[in-house]
Amino acid sequence: MTVPQTILRFPEIHLETRDAHKLRGYFGNLFKEHSSLLHNHFEDGQARYKYPLVQYKVIHEVPMLVGLDEGATLLTELFLKINELNIDGRIYPIMQKNLDHYQAEAGLDHDLHSYRFENLWMALNQENYKHYGLLSNQEEKLVLLNTILKNNLLSFFKGVNIWLDEPLMAKGTFSEHHTQFKNQTMLAFNGNFVTNALLPDFIGIGKAVARGFGTVLKKK
Repeated sequence: MTVPQTILRFPEIHLETRDAHKLRGYFGNLFKEHSSLLHNHFEDGQARYKYPLVQYKVIHEVPMLVGLDEGATLLTELFLKINELNIDGRIYPIMQKNLDHYQAEAGLDHDLHSYRFENLWMALNQENYKHYGLLSNQEEKLVLLNTILKNNLLSFFKGVNIWLDEPLMAKGTFSEHHTQFKNQTMLAFNGNFVTNALLPDFIGIGKAVARGFGTVLKKK
């Protein structure tokens, strides 16, 4: 199976990883009349509680937008209309932009594949954060995180309309980190995992993927 994927990069502009949400704010406002996919809200302001099909990231200081399924088509349509970035009032003229559009492999495979988190994975919501904090040893915490990882992967496949007819397996090793999110200190994770799923590079899983969290890359 495949899913349409578009990756739009601005290689001459350098930002911080934490600036991904500013990209989201800029493009969501610039094209707010064009599509709710750009800011994951409907016209009445209500949040669109589905997997984000347009995601904003800063990878190795390079800002990028990742579109999947309908979002992939949307980014190709907007490509020629993007001439500058405005980040915190600073204007970045766009002298170079790279657009890649292709059919990315996605689904289950007979082989196992290894991935790493390129940006921190925000695995825990309010409910399982409390559960995680009550666990007494690392083994129990790892079991919980692996369960969450599997559920996050299933949410991705559901979000791009891929329905799995065999069990998905996923297991990883993770390290705890703290990060700032909406002016709060949040627990997030780095690490690697192995799964029988084929995942397109640069997709996000977990919470706040539209803001760049949980970006995965296949290990070479």
